[in-house]
Amino acid sequence: MVSMKDISKACGVSIATVSKALNDHHDIGQETKERVRQAARELGYHPNSSARALKTNRTANIGILFQDDLGSGLTHDFFSGILNSFKEAAEAEGYDITFINNSKGGKNRMSYLQRCRYRGFDGVAIICVNFDNPEVVELVQSEIPVVTIDYIFNNRSAIVSDNAKGMKDLLTYVYSKGHRKIAYIHGAPSAVTQTRLSSFFKTAQGLHLRIPDEYLREAAYRNTEEAEKRTAELLNLPDPPTCILYPDDFSCYGGINKIREMGLSVPEDISVAGYDGIRMGRHIEPKLTTIRQDAVSMGRKAAEKLIELIDSPKTTLIEQVVIEGEVYEGKSVKQL
Repeated sequence: MVSMKDISKACGVSIATVSKALNDHHDIGQETKERVRQAARELGYHPNSSARALKTNRTANIGILFQDDLGSGLTHDFFSGILNSFKEAAEAEGYDITFINNSKGGKNRMSYLQRCRYRGFDGVAIICVNFDNPEVVELVQSEIPVVTIDYIFNNRSAIVSDNAKGMKDLLTYVYSKGHRKIAYIHGAPSAVTQTRLSSFFKTAQGLHLRIPDEYLREAAYRNTEEAEKRTAELLNLPDPPTCILYPDDFSCYGGINKIREMGLSVPEDISVAGYDGIRMGRHIEPKLTTIRQDAVSMGRKAAEKLIELIDSPKTTLIEQVVIEGEVYEGKSVKQL
């Protein structure tokens, strides 16, 4: 392994000068810096991460706490887009990414916070977890810089999708297509679900749109079987809706399957709309009407905010950054 001593010999300068040149100290001339850096590149020098961590109290490593209760993991269409964008933005700034595992079971089990301290993470991004979990609360309340994604929690910086505006825009669009009998299969109780429901009711009120109680149903996010059951219940009502909104695009395809199973077609007999804007929805007929959330911007902004907190903890504002989505019209909502 190439060391600073090898570079010092190659350049004819002291090891201290090599160290200062590589760390851009002001008391070293620019010509010397460039000569040392060129030698380091040619020799294939890479700083030892452990030694650097001891000197700077940094590891250049960021933890990701991502615990999807449905078990879809990195196949989760929406969150995988956020995570990929976060990874690219963090790596561009020289950070490595490590997923946090609390090692369930066994005598050496660690809590999330213990695991983060053991790994020496400079910061942590938290996404898609149970925020009521005491271990999550403990981590968020610790000294480690934290950014939450799609959830506002405990006065920590958060990057959230504008669910209120998204639902307002989606319902308004469906209304503009002539629909007045609109049902909503919403997700399981959560902060996101509550925001979307409140926006749904507020928007309906502003449009003077009556929503019968039987038009509201609940199904877990990304659960196609529950979505199918709720869809059948709605279509079997004496006065069924002309359009059904679903908690997410994946669930919506469960609904479409049931609609077709019942001998109906989309959108000729019944219109549908999802939420998230996953790529698959733009390549299957009919193209799905949905809210396209900006996963790329959410991931990139989360990385930028977390690195700000790591680099400048005293001057970085704790804030909630709201990222807007947009209606993707698709072909699954019929003009009445």
